[in-house]
Amino acid sequence: MTDAVLGGALAAEAAPGPHEPDLSPRRLRRRHAAERRFRLYGLAAILAALAMLVLLLATIVGRGFTAFVVTEIALDVTFDESVIDPAGRRERDALAEADYRALVQAALLARFPEASDRARRRELLAMLGADAPYALRDRVLAEPRSIGQTRRTWLKAASDIDGLAKGFVDRRLAEGDRRVSDRQLAWYDALVADGSVARRFNSGFLTQADSRAPEEAGILGALVGSALTLAVTLALSFPLGVMAAIYLSLFAPKNRWTDLIEVNINNLAAVPSIVFGLLGLAVLLNTVGLPRSAPLAGGIVLALLTLPTIIIAARIAIEAVPPSIRAAALALGASPLQAALHHIVPLAMPGILTGTIIGMARALGESAPLLMIGMVAFVVDVPRGLTDAATVLPVQIYLWADAPERGFVEKTSGAIIILLVFLMTMNLVAILLRKRFEQRW
Repeated sequence: MTDAVLGGALAAEAAPGPHEPDLSPRRLRRRHAAERRFRLYGLAAILAALAMLVLLLATIVGRGFTAFVVTEIALDVTFDESVIDPAGRRERDALAEADYRALVQAALLARFPEASDRARRRELLAMLGADAPYALRDRVLAEPRSIGQTRRTWLKAASDIDGLAKGFVDRRLAEGDRRVSDRQLAWYDALVADGSVARRFNSGFLTQADSRAPEEAGILGALVGSALTLAVTLALSFPLGVMAAIYLSLFAPKNRWTDLIEVNINNLAAVPSIVFGLLGLAVLLNTVGLPRSAPLAGGIVLALLTLPTIIIAARIAIEAVPPSIRAAALALGASPLQAALHHIVPLAMPGILTGTIIGMARALGESAPLLMIGMVAFVVDVPRGLTDAATVLPVQIYLWADAPERGFVEKTSGAIIILLVFLMTMNLVAILLRKRFEQRW
């Protein structure tokens, strides 16, 4: 009875008086209009973000897809035995040391005999890449029977001629304002007319290491260096981060020391990455004596960088598991360690893997700490171990972006494409692992 009286009094108080207008419909329409505006604002924000993402990807792909295409020039090369192997012994060392540059020059002069003086011969030779003689050497070493024969051979064009074939050189400019001379334009047009110019897939971009010549520069060295560095990072940061999160969440007593540790972990997650590079330079290189520009040193530095992120994400995932799971395991006779490893960690593994992949993605894109430990060096060989000199994809992109040659512009964007593919592959693996370990309760 009391509740009914109280409800009637509240309704009478809320109802408008006989001379007051009913504002409820107007307020309701106002709230609905505010909700519609909020949805429109959210939709506009999403569309703006997608538009910027599409613009970014279109710009990168538009500039970088040409890095996967290379221009080649066909020449009738005479593999003169008097130049390659005058003794006729067919010894591999003698074949490797022959003057193949002379064969390239002879093939070009046979095609364009008007290049009689030194200046014209220099312009003619500049149409081919710097590694053209090495391509002939590799062919002779692979097929010694080609010695003494004349064979049509496809050789990579120089970076400037490659840019001309891809439309990066404006023919309308004066000769002094472009990197391709009038004679080179005429020779190029003659080669195009008789079908001696072709554009092919640039497999060398994926199978070769860095080079001073843009047409020969590849991404394999940086790709392998990134893989080795991330392998060291993952091997150190993942088990240490998960063990630290388990201890802090399930075993550590709640006191001032653990509070101090938690605060410091959160602070370390916000420390600029170059600080970790300075730490690696001072401790790992100058004190411990690890080799400079090595994946081992780079992996340790990046492990220190990603460790706070993994610990924080793992703690959140562990604490999100219902406490009843742990209580039930302990009630059935499991030890605290068994309850943690057999029941709580498997349920928290999707969140742990998510935090790990976020940390690894950050490590993949870092360049500042690696510059401090010398991984900015020019490395022409593909690293084969953790102590070999190496570079990583972000540093390689930085080096190519700073190069003055026009050919490195497309190489830079092509390397960014490879980096994005690498990152998406890591995310895909993380999603698959998260689905694999995901459990419902």
